[in-house]
Amino acid sequence: MYQFKKILIIQTAFIGDVILATALIEKLYHYFPDAEIDFLLRKGNEGLLKDHPQIHKILIWDKKTKKTANLFRLTRQVRSSKYDLVVNLQRFFSCGILAGFSGAGRVVGFRKNPLSFLFTKTYDHKIGDGTHEVERNLSLVSDFTDREVSRPMLHLSDEVLEAVIKYQKDPYITLAPTSVWYTKQFPREKWIEFIQNTAFEGKIYLLGGPVDQSACEEIRIAAEKDIVENLCGKLGLLESAALMKGAHMNYVNDSAPQHLASAVNAPTCAIFCSTIPAFGFGPLSDHHVIVEIEKELSCRPCGLHGHKSCPEGHFKCAMDIETKTLESAL
Repeated sequence: MYQFKKILIIQTAFIGDVILATALIEKLYHYFPDAEIDFLLRKGNEGLLKDHPQIHKILIWDKKTKKTANLFRLTRQVRSSKYDLVVNLQRFFSCGILAGFSGAGRVVGFRKNPLSFLFTKTYDHKIGDGTHEVERNLSLVSDFTDREVSRPMLHLSDEVLEAVIKYQKDPYITLAPTSVWYTKQFPREKWIEFIQNTAFEGKIYLLGGPVDQSACEEIRIAAEKDIVENLCGKLGLLESAALMKGAHMNYVNDSAPQHLASAVNAPTCAIFCSTIPAFGFGPLSDHHVIVEIEKELSCRPCGLHGHKSCPEGHFKCAMDIETKTLESAL
């Protein structure tokens, strides 16, 4: 019988990866409700777990300023905390240092990590067989919990919910048109075409961070519809999730907003361009629709994370998707 009093989860990748890791928080809290559960993430993602009722402490790794020095500072901090269990979701060397030298009673992680020989037990991480990333993450704790797959979950405070009430007076849909990777983005002209032709008569909110403001503003102006409002940079991550939760539909790329929607069980239309759902990062909401090109392309998928431009120069995986397919999700 396992008894863990202090647990650390390590996930220092991107926003979407942290969101998917919240399923692990829920699972561990269910089985070890008296344990202190800490979470180590990269600076900039801590807002996702703000006021999370099941998180005891958030550890932040600043990767942009003195990355290596901060890594070893955190390693010392982790080691001094004397964790009973460390769950490392990262498959890279740096987080292998954090986990492998944690001094924890038990360290679990993926076999792909270069320092996995320092872990207590390792597990496979297979991409492309249809297994979802949430399922892969939960497999790390299956020996002392269960094998049931649970949805990621973000906890929305009353303050967060109240912050978006003013946008919810009329029926609405949301669009999150951007992505860090160009080949994961449904093209700008396609978003404009969808907005111009949709029969939906409520509000259309464009979501994203401050860096997405100009791209979404171009879409708003070109669409020439008064019902479109650009909210990029006006809402935090949790507030965006709260708005998505009440939407008639949320249109997203294979990117972080898709996982935000999953974590609040919001209706989702996920558009896959260069990537494919079989990689294991698809939507998990009860009501979801996946849109992708209907014909096979020999060049698709062209990579796990997408590219800054189409390697073939034609971007057919996105350009050949008909916008009427998005309309059918309403």
